Amino acid sequence: MKILIVEDDEATAAALTKALKSHNYIVTSVGEGSVGLQLAQNFEYDLVVLDVMLPKLDGFSLCRQLRSLNHQMPILLLTAKGTSADKVRGFNAGADDYVVKPFNLSELIARIRSLLRRANKDIVASVLAWEKLQLDTYKSTVTYDGRQLHLTAKEYQLLELFLRNPHRIFSRSAILEHLWSSPEYPGEDAVKTHIKGLRQKLKAGGITVDLIETVYGLGYRLKYPCGDEKPTFTPSSLKSTKTSRQQAEAKVVASLAQLWERFKDSFVDEVSLLLQAATALQLSVLETEERQKAQQVAHKLVGGLGSFGFTEGSRLAQQIEQLLQTTDIEPLQAQQLVETVKSLRQDLEKPLAVTTPALSCKVQQTLLLVIYDDVALIERIQMEATAWGFEVNTATSLAVAREAIASNTPDVILLDLTFIDPNESGLAFLAELREQNPEISVIVLTGKSSLTDRLDVARLGARAFIHKSVPCSEILKVTHQIITHTQPPEAKVMIVDDDPRVLSRVSALFHSWGLYVTAIAEPQQFWQVLESTIPDLLILDVKMPNINGIELCQVVRNDPRWCQLPIMFLSACSDIEIVQEVFTAGADDYVQKPIVEPELITRVFNRLKRTKILRELAESQLHAIPPKHPRDGFN
Repeated sequence: MKILIVEDDEATAAALTKALKSHNYIVTSVGEGSVGLQLAQNFEYDLVVLDVMLPKLDGFSLCRQLRSLNHQMPILLLTAKGTSADKVRGFNAGADDYVVKPFNLSELIARIRSLLRRANKDIVASVLAWEKLQLDTYKSTVTYDGRQLHLTAKEYQLLELFLRNPHRIFSRSAILEHLWSSPEYPGEDAVKTHIKGLRQKLKAGGITVDLIETVYGLGYRLKYPCGDEKPTFTPSSLKSTKTSRQQAEAKVVASLAQLWERFKDSFVDEVSLLLQAATALQLSVLETEERQKAQQVAHKLVGGLGSFGFTEGSRLAQQIEQLLQTTDIEPLQAQQLVETVKSLRQDLEKPLAVTTPALSCKVQQTLLLVIYDDVALIERIQMEATAWGFEVNTATSLAVAREAIASNTPDVILLDLTFIDPNESGLAFLAELREQNPEISVIVLTGKSSLTDRLDVARLGARAFIHKSVPCSEILKVTHQIITHTQPPEAKVMIVDDDPRVLSRVSALFHSWGLYVTAIAEPQQFWQVLESTIPDLLILDVKMPNINGIELCQVVRNDPRWCQLPIMFLSACSDIEIVQEVFTAGADDYVQKPIVEPELITRVFNRLKRTKILRELAESQLHAIPPKHPRDGFN
């Protein structure tokens, strides 16, 4: 498995890298947040370990940006910032775990192993087996018929990759991507060499069949044991479209067409104004005030045309805005400006391509505030947002937006960064929201697109950065995804603790946050209550009479039906051996008493939301067949 470490302290990074490699993980280590973001976006990692105080992009912002880009790998924050406020901020940013420096290396490895195990629903036990062959991921050992095989680190990683994915074919390039960190990629012949070495050692260990099967033209996979059947994929049947939905879609299409007819002439007039300004600029007679007005018009067209599906027109409008911002425009650039405006005018003559909103994806009782000074774009978003099920408020200035937030706090905000009034700044307002209303999810919708703009937005806590040229359907799709991931889930929590005061306090806290709580003080009742309540999260104390929490955790992990249930420990034990034992038993998290309410509730909601996301991802991939990438020369 591949782990990315983003840590600017070389000694810490080196020690952690060495420890993880000794457990046969593939590790990439970098010292800057911006570099870590680039690597995480371009390569697939199973886990990311982040320091908080990083140069160029801090760990909180990096974590938040990865989540806004829909990266779902587990993230562990490793930092010297240990206050409850810091921890809450880290979990709100999307972290799965938070470890304070100085840390115990054994406990950290246990937490990392737990995160990796829980991130993959298929990985339950620590021992992977193929007939008499066993690979123990906890001890990092391989045995066949009880005799230990001595493999190199890469041979061990190859074998683990195949055992974890028994029916999947891996091309050489896929194996390189899984088993080598990006800076050290060797050639594809290295894969052939390591597979040859693994085959030889397996044969020397007593395995008479060729365990690694070559699928010619495609790659390698694990050979099926005797009697094992290949998996079959049954495509889900298509559901018939109901007449009511067809009627609703037809109504929306008609409404969008009417809306376009309302604003089409104003768009044409604005393009005519741009052509006049471009011609005057070419003749060197354009006044400063007229030029500024033309820039504002071009800026509005970027979003307005994009919202109606004129993607090319939106792109041309952005080019016009950039050319008008050029200080000393040359004759060739002036000519280019005229031609670009003419191309924009031609694009507007094309028929409207109406796209229907995803009417089946409703978000009930969710308030969306759109802060924008373009009436056409506001109405377009408002119409589509209503089709998605959002309740929509609008504000054409930041002053109006403040009043709207004070009177009825929204769940999510769509915010432009640039307004006609030069005294209004979207970035300053975003910083204000971060301080005063951090619970509101903010999506920035802007015509800007530079890396600097994106970093500024990420550092101020926005959940997403969307360019105005994106169609409204995509804007609302992102909004839907964010709000469904950030709303506190209605979930059932089961708590087992022999202290009635703890049960009472935690139950009251969870009830106040809308959670359904089942609390039991007698561990003997555990299984019966578990089966009857079917909780989404289990919270255990460690020390209890007759049966302790670690034993209950092991019982749950040994049952196929319950082995994926998230388990959190809430205990006063601080003994490092106990903590390590807890994670070895299969726990997802460990919170130490006394209870710090903001931290506890943040950890609980984080665990529930992350579990929901991973479950949805697993379900969406259940029937997905990976595309084939034919290659020649495998042997």
